[in-house]
Amino acid sequence: MNRPPGNLDELARTIRAFAAERDWDQFHTPKNLAMGVAIEAAELMEEFHWLTPEQSRALPPEQLQAVRHEIADVLVYLVLLADKLGVDLLAAAAEKIALNAAKYPADTVRGKATKYDKY
Repeated sequence: MNRPPGNLDELARTIRAFAAERDWDQFHTPKNLAMGVAIEAAELMEEFHWLTPEQSRALPPEQLQAVRHEIADVLVYLVLLADKLGVDLLAAAAEKIALNAAKYPADTVRGKATKYDKY
């Protein structure tokens, strides 16, 4: 890939082409892709395991590069999953943000890290 994809649709096309060249689409079921998201998210968490909050904010360059790659892995699986299920990721995110805004009114929860049913 010479340049990064410009949007999520372009990224999905790029990932689809990559998988097609390798005959991997047969393995990209929603179940397997959802598991891939979780597995890659766990690998991302592993990069931060045992770090203090301060250390997690100031990663050395090689660890930041590893984190970038794990974030990319999560994104790739998530885009593939959304593509398989016909989910518009940006629309889904906007919808979820609106639901969270109603669930967590700013004036009620500002500065609190508690769940919506605990404030």
